[in-house]
Amino acid sequence: MDREWMCDPSKKSEEYIRGVNEFLEFAFQNSQINGKIMCPCTKCANCHSYSRVCVYEHLTDPHRGFLRGYRQWIYHGEKPRTSSSATKQNVEMEHDMDGLVHDVFGIHSTEEPICGEGERILEVRENSKFYEFVKENEQMLYPNCKKYSKLSFMVHLYHLKCLHGWSDKSFSMLLDLLRDALPEENVLPKSYYETKKIVSGLGLGYEKIHACPNDCILYWDKYAKYEVCPKCSTSRWKTTNEDVQGNGMETSERRKKIPAKILRWFPLKPRLQRLNDGSLGHPADSLAWKNFDAQYPTFSLDPRNVRLGVASDGFNPFKTMSITHSTWPVILIPYNLPPWMCMKQPYFMLSLLIPGPKGPGNNIDIYLQPLVQELQELWDDGIETFDAYKKETFQLRAAMMWTINDFPAYANLSGWSTKGQYACPCCGIETTSQWLRHGKKFCYMGHRRWLSPKHKWRLNSRDFDGTRELRIPPKRLDGTDILRQIDECREKGLANGAQPWKKKSIFFTLPYWQYNVLRHNLDVMHIEKNVCDNIIGTLLNQEGKSKDNYKARADLVDMGIRSMLHPQPSPNITTTRLPRACYQMTNKEKESFLSILKNVKTPDECSSNIPRCVHVKQHKMFGLKSYDCHVLMQELLPVALRGSLPDKVTSVLVDLCNFFKQICSKVLNVEFLSQLESQIVITLCQLETIFPPSFFTVMMHLVIHLAHEAQVAGPVQYRWMYPIERFLLTLKSFVRNRAHPEGSIAEGFLANECLTFCSQYLSGVETRFNRPNRNDDEVSGRPLGIKKQQKLRLGKRKKVSRTKLDKKELAQAHRYVLSNCDAVAPFIEEHILHLKRQCRPRRLTQVEIDKQHGQKFIEWFKLRIQRMDEQKSSEVTHELRWLSRGPSEVVRRYTGYAINGFRFHTKKRERFLKTQNSGVVVKTKTSKDEINYYGAITDTLLLDYSGKYKFVLFKCD
Repeated sequence: MDREWMCDPSKKSEEYIRGVNEFLEFAFQNSQINGKIMCPCTKCANCHSYSRVCVYEHLTDPHRGFLRGYRQWIYHGEKPRTSSSATKQNVEMEHDMDGLVHDVFGIHSTEEPICGEGERILEVRENSKFYEFVKENEQMLYPNCKKYSKLSFMVHLYHLKCLHGWSDKSFSMLLDLLRDALPEENVLPKSYYETKKIVSGLGLGYEKIHACPNDCILYWDKYAKYEVCPKCSTSRWKTTNEDVQGNGMETSERRKKIPAKILRWFPLKPRLQRLNDGSLGHPADSLAWKNFDAQYPTFSLDPRNVRLGVASDGFNPFKTMSITHSTWPVILIPYNLPPWMCMKQPYFMLSLLIPGPKGPGNNIDIYLQPLVQELQELWDDGIETFDAYKKETFQLRAAMMWTINDFPAYANLSGWSTKGQYACPCCGIETTSQWLRHGKKFCYMGHRRWLSPKHKWRLNSRDFDGTRELRIPPKRLDGTDILRQIDECREKGLANGAQPWKKKSIFFTLPYWQYNVLRHNLDVMHIEKNVCDNIIGTLLNQEGKSKDNYKARADLVDMGIRSMLHPQPSPNITTTRLPRACYQMTNKEKESFLSILKNVKTPDECSSNIPRCVHVKQHKMFGLKSYDCHVLMQELLPVALRGSLPDKVTSVLVDLCNFFKQICSKVLNVEFLSQLESQIVITLCQLETIFPPSFFTVMMHLVIHLAHEAQVAGPVQYRWMYPIERFLLTLKSFVRNRAHPEGSIAEGFLANECLTFCSQYLSGVETRFNRPNRNDDEVSGRPLGIKKQQKLRLGKRKKVSRTKLDKKELAQAHRYVLSNCDAVAPFIEEHILHLKRQCRPRRLTQVEIDKQHGQKFIEWFKLRIQRMDEQKSSEVTHELRWLSRGPSEVVRRYTGYAINGFRFHTKKRERFLKTQNSGVVVKTKTSKDEINYYGAITDTLLLDYSGKYKFVLFKCD
């Protein structure tokens, strides 16, 4: 159909009027709803629906007419078609670039019109960027290209650059190669700069806000036009000796002014608008969410309103740690997304990038002002957002739930000093601490306060810190109590003059912040690592890491406890001797303990290579990362400690490890958490009777609060720093210009964010949303070493060996296959009933029935299917028919196989590997209970049922 008439500028010619009438006839036949269609004029842009008369008036208006580029009436029932034109007609592309362009510019199709006074009508002007992208999408990559338009190819190529970290130079060189390889009429851009200039229009931007180099103010809002900081009189601009004239500092007019410090702000509102794509809304069962819902019912009525977590931490953007530089990103995490999405990097939103070289410290509130103001606006007014699922516009609101940070950043964001006498922010001014005169630090004991009032340990002064404990647990302060306490500290301080509150957090300017049940999270990741380092360093008595040394023993003398561990003078020697404690290992015990860890083999993707950190001869472990400590605490230490220490020490440490394992579960039971909270008090009190006071750092003390926070806020997977630390590593990879690391990070993040969004409109392409699993398999699995779909070798694999099974092994394998096929299950029940009827009147025991069933079922099943087949029963399927005939005697053997998302190795294959995947467990239900059978794979067999069905079986020891 020739549609050149749509470009008629007068909109009055006979051809144009005839074409409009033909369009209206077609549209009302194929897309009308309640007598209305979407209007394709330049102002309505297929966003609003009107009657036939109204649409006709819009299309014949000389100032409106048809939306430019709308040659295929896809919003009015016409299917995309292929055209032979190289530059003017759209072709049927695999990638939805049309949907991408419309979503980027907020041009959404709605079934019903949005009426009423004050209606926001989208003005799509002829010179807007929207039409530039429409033109790029209409233009073929080269004449007669059927698969890519210019826009889709650029998005695809730029997506590969961001996904795999190509350099800008390599991207430009690739463009040169592609332009040379493609036909001469291709329209590829000439360089990376041109590509970036086009594609970046599909993304979101950021704003630069100048800051005082001393972290006093932001040159923003009321200070936007200031040239000098009103608090410290420091210039806003970088100055040199040549710029100093007279008594003041004036920047040379001939040189461009360079700001001394720049904060990069990534506005939240447009990012939330893109986030709301209809996939939001998941149940939140924690107390914090329910309390917020009860406090603000109007907010909770709409599940599309977003709840955010704010995370921040400093990191060195350079790979060389010798350079001191601390950049602080502020990251937003949307919790409305499903659990498997909300903690993934593609959904993280970078809000602020606070520049180095030094961290902001307690002045971080200065840099948080733009974010807090935006959160305030999103709470009060919200922002108009299009819901792609319901095809409607609504007012999106957002609220901040809590912060996620390590312990030093906890102090910066909350205002509570996490050092010194009152280091615990949960206990507050009631923190139990004691200064160790010789160790020159505070220890945090007194966990007997959490025991029941009549517990016998409360009066036991000899085994603990030499005192009786009659106090109740510290009261947890709510937001109102905290604000009152801050005001009191500002006026007169505490009784001893201490000032634990360093500031009032800027988050208290949010109207709901003080009523949140939990405002700042304790980071389980760093707590677990510090506890693990404490335990291993003390058990192995590693120099510099052990909490048991001469100073620790001298502190025991000062406290007058555990006289058997006091330093004792050595005979005929001027030095003193430290008696051996029950938690200290002998050299032989250290070697036994470390040998277990040195020889351990974990499954693939379970942990890093922990044995590399173990040095048996030196009796040391060092170089452990946070996740190494996580695996050690939850899996390896309880096994390795057995036999190396007295039972009373081992049992307490195993209980502590079990606590961390339970608290890190994906699903938590509230009642069980209450029991866990009571159990950890007993565990910490037992540790107080074993280890010296110097062992109890503030990190050891914080363990007692983790169970309560899990009760309030839910699983720790949504509140710890592991995902944040991985995201910081991604930001570090964006640094290409070492002179301007923050600028590199900002530009790299924008490109990554833009292409992550665009990749949702690409089809048949690997993106961050559909990356295949490492152990990706087909329906029936695949041997390790080859992937059938891609026909690519993934590693060396010997020629497949075949072997012939004897009758006994073949029967065992066939019986196991039949016992685990759902289609055979009714026949198994039928055969058991048949056996019971045959043996009447004598009643067989269950053991006898199982034995006869195993011996006779295969032959009975074969005959049963044959009889049913002869009777032409409809219940006999192809699967039953082939299964009844049995497998071939010749089977294939493999040393490795991937199936059901897991990989399995034989013991022989993994002899020289650092990991092991040969261990398996089979759960069997009996009449009484469930029994687990453990084994190691010695052979992997592929049974072939006449080429129709294949089953993988593992032969185990």
